[in-house]
Amino acid sequence: MSAYTDIEVRIDDPVAVIRLNRPARLNAFTYHTLREIRRAIDEAAEDQRVVGIVITGAGRGFCAGLDAEVLAEVTAASEAPAATPEDQLPGIFSYLLEVPKPVITAINGVAAGGGLILALMSDLRFASSAASFTTVFLKRGLIAEHGSTWLLPRLVGLGPALDLLWMSDRISAEEARELGLVDRVFNPDELLEEACAYVRRLAATSPPAAMAETKRLVYRHVGCGFETALREAEVSQNRFVQAPDAAEGATAFIEKRAPQFQRIGNSD
Repeated sequence: MSAYTDIEVRIDDPVAVIRLNRPARLNAFTYHTLREIRRAIDEAAEDQRVVGIVITGAGRGFCAGLDAEVLAEVTAASEAPAATPEDQLPGIFSYLLEVPKPVITAINGVAAGGGLILALMSDLRFASSAASFTTVFLKRGLIAEHGSTWLLPRLVGLGPALDLLWMSDRISAEEARELGLVDRVFNPDELLEEACAYVRRLAATSPPAAMAETKRLVYRHVGCGFETALREAEVSQNRFVQAPDAAEGATAFIEKRAPQFQRIGNSD
């Protein structure tokens, strides 16, 4: 992968680790940082070695959101930002919902504002016991931004979501786990390894193409009625039952060996 300035990228088959690397600013991002994250995600999605992507932060913070200097420029602008083109999803990190590989955030410290959005847009959220979370938007005179009004209620429920968005209180990792905002909590020195180990387990047990289709259906069906969801799922299951991975899974089970599923992406 190409060199980066605001992030670090390491691939250790089957895991791509993307580390936000502006620790002096609690990994707050600039527009340059956002472009680098997007490029790293796109490259990992195309890399056949990568089954899953883990995003974490350097230093004591995960991500403090938009850099304060950039935020000041944005709020001082004389014109409102342009609308997102129709062929793109609005909101930072919304493209993560369409990445055909599992994306896990290993939240090592504070996740605030846009940093929390990065976690919310990921498929799974693993947190250090030292991590903390705050929406912070309303404290800055803003509304709940970047799809948080869609994401947060689906994770924690309507009342808790409004409480977190209105008050912007900082909550601990354990409080976040109890609410359903975080999936798992680990000791700080175990966090990254546990996230990578999860991807390694997926690579050993689950076909990447089936994981990609399952992710697509889960997010699509969040807003569908049950009949639409069941009919779409049937189309997919009928297609996948005839795919090579299904034959390999059945054969591996009969032969009592580990399956060798096909990877997604390019081998170059």
